[in-house]
Amino acid sequence: METESPATGKKLKLGIAGIGVGASEILPAMEQMAEFKLVAAADVNPRVLETFHRRYGAKTYESVEKMCSDPDVEAVWVSTPNRFHAPHTIVAARAGKHVVVEKPMAISLPEAEQMIEASIKNKIKLLCGHTQSFGPHIRTMRKIIRSGELGPLCALHVWAYTDWMLRPRTAEELDIRQGGGVPYRQGPHQIDTIRLLGGGLVRSVRGSTGQWFKGRPIPGYYSAFLEFEDATPATLMHNGYGYFLASELVPWGGQNSRYGEAERAAIRESLLDGTRNENADKDQMRIGGAREREIRDRSKEKPWLPNDLGILIATCEKGDIRQSQHGLFVHSDDGTKDVPLIGGGGPSRRGELMELYNAVVLDRPIRHTGPWGMATLEVCLALMQSAKERKEIYLKHQVPAPAED
Repeated sequence: METESPATGKKLKLGIAGIGVGASEILPAMEQMAEFKLVAAADVNPRVLETFHRRYGAKTYESVEKMCSDPDVEAVWVSTPNRFHAPHTIVAARAGKHVVVEKPMAISLPEAEQMIEASIKNKIKLLCGHTQSFGPHIRTMRKIIRSGELGPLCALHVWAYTDWMLRPRTAEELDIRQGGGVPYRQGPHQIDTIRLLGGGLVRSVRGSTGQWFKGRPIPGYYSAFLEFEDATPATLMHNGYGYFLASELVPWGGQNSRYGEAERAAIRESLLDGTRNENADKDQMRIGGAREREIRDRSKEKPWLPNDLGILIATCEKGDIRQSQHGLFVHSDDGTKDVPLIGGGGPSRRGELMELYNAVVLDRPIRHTGPWGMATLEVCLALMQSAKERKEIYLKHQVPAPAED
């Protein structure tokens, strides 16, 4: 027997476009939330479709177009490859379905504009799900900054060292023209978070990218300096080559990776000599795969460790804020306080889902709107343009951060 949402009694009927690793990460939250019912999924992989149907009793489709023609589907979670984010969002919008699109929103600004136009024309809710900025650490940090207890915000810094380049990749993930590489696929995490904390209005970007491992034909590194309209500076960096992991910088951390140090070295060797079966490794991480459990474990509350977002420090006039094991360290003249997180912490993926539910069912405002997602994409694209042209890039499509948390 179905359970009803404790808030309204209404379940939002959800379809998933693309049952890849991204879907594996969000499915645990979808399963646990009484506000949603999984009714359909679309993918080109017969095995994952069969697993999805067997697990959820939901309908499955071989195309997003067919799924969006299903009258039972009220909202669509778009987690297909990056180059399909725009066309699949537009297909869903034209079918009258509300949409959450994963990061990056699109791979070009014209595509983002078309997505926004489709959402307006078809009167659907469009939400840009950039994951990290929905999390309790970021929400709590923003609340402290906005309270003014530490004075005005003076600077933001975030850096990540991960094994992103060593994880199994599909062909489109290895093609920058299709939105592949660390700047496209990880940049939105840091950029969206920095924009939210800094007020949204980035004035200019000076960036650099790095591509120095022959086993991967895509950038595995970026760094950038952002300046907000109010002159607040921000720096960001992501190194995805996996020689060093940022989790080693915190006392409770260590080798926070699905691969040990020796295994990471073996993966690099296999990528260089062409012996790695990436398709098989990738399939193990999808729904029903042998390593799906490692992905699903993200839905459980655990001590914080630097992940793909990395270590974030907000500097205010009277102190600094950074992540702690279970909350935030606030450093000030009163000493160091370990502040608990809004909502007690827990998995951040619920934030995206609740924003969707509140917007569609309760008609509440969306904070991560289409224009907001487009502004984050503009910074991401400007970083890569700056790296190519070796000059500062000024922005035109920025929007202010929402007034409410």
